Amino acid sequence: MSGLRYGALGLPLAFVALPLYVSLPAYYAQAFAVPLAQLGALLLAARLLDAVLDPWIGRASDAWLSRRAGLLAALTAAAAVMVLAFAGLFFPPQAWRGERLLPWAGAMLVLGYTAYSVLTVTHQAWGARLGGNALAQTRVVAWREGAALLGVLLASVLMSQAGWAVTTAVLAVSLALGLVLLQGLPAPPAPMREPARWSLAWRTPAFRKLLAVYAVNGVAAAIPATVLLFYVRDVLRTPQHEAAFLVTYFGAAAASMPLWLRAVGRWGQARAWLLGMGLAVAGFVWAGALGEGDVLPFLWVCAASGVAVGADLAIPAAMLARVVQGAGLAGRAEGAFFGWWNGVSKLNLALAAGLALPLLQVLGYREGARDEDSVRALAQVYAWLPCLLKLGAMALLWKFFVATPGRFALESRR
Repeated sequence: MSGLRYGALGLPLAFVALPLYVSLPAYYAQAFAVPLAQLGALLLAARLLDAVLDPWIGRASDAWLSRRAGLLAALTAAAAVMVLAFAGLFFPPQAWRGERLLPWAGAMLVLGYTAYSVLTVTHQAWGARLGGNALAQTRVVAWREGAALLGVLLASVLMSQAGWAVTTAVLAVSLALGLVLLQGLPAPPAPMREPARWSLAWRTPAFRKLLAVYAVNGVAAAIPATVLLFYVRDVLRTPQHEAAFLVTYFGAAAASMPLWLRAVGRWGQARAWLLGMGLAVAGFVWAGALGEGDVLPFLWVCAASGVAVGADLAIPAAMLARVVQGAGLAGRAEGAFFGWWNGVSKLNLALAAGLALPLLQVLGYREGARDEDSVRALAQVYAWLPCLLKLGAMALLWKFFVATPGRFALESRR
């Protein structure tokens, strides 16, 4: 029951993340005719600011986690701001449309991203304070990410079938329910000493190495997420199947969680994650060769990639919790570590939006175009570039945590 109470907040957080990070670029390009280069610049700026704020939010969350009343007040305020910003993004006032749309969207993005970061970083740090060995920590993360995957599935269906008004209402209700369930969870252990400085994470060698793997792998995942809807509409030309692709992908990820828990128990966290990355490349590379009407082959790509992403969701954050424990900072620095961790996540998304969208424009892609050169450029950016980056992440993971047995554990105990 405690796992359910803790993990429940993951559902609305993932629910809001899908529209903000995946649907928004295509929505603004189609509904408001915003040029891709301008949209990419806006998203890059907003996400860079968000990434810069995350370490400071992590530092604050360590203080909130030691005071129950302050913790719940901060989470409630952040949830309210996030719902209002979400509504503002997808229902911009008439007076702010046209030339004034981008400034309005920028303000709503900053508010929404900041509120999302407060909720996410604090929630992750709370979970890390629950402690346990590698398998126990992976199980805690799996509860959260399993609920998150259900949130993504729900959002993908509602966005395409019920519209943005219903999607916004469901977000508000699920956030309120998640906070209510979280209040029934025992308070996280109070810090043993004063919260650690936010810069302490960088003085932990294992953290720097783990973050390098996570960053490269994250960029590889963020590029397809940013251009997915363009790919479905202009390469496959089957926008009516968008929901089916998303449900297959995230459904496979949710179903794979028990498998990755077993893999961690058998081979350890690093080797299980390496296996997931290899499966991701093997399953996703074929997307670059697909074309109009290839619905069934792409469903197989979605299923294989979804199973692989289960490892990305369940394992890295659990490895980070071990780093904090091994460094002797458990109970006072989880927020600081997860603040930097989430900052890098946002930087990945910023780079994906700020680089991939202008790159598509440079390569000749135009939203809605059907000429061969345009479609080829989109397919290459969507499928092959992420696979190259994923191979780089595999090389780093092998070098730092697999090819040197015991080294991770030794560094984590410092």
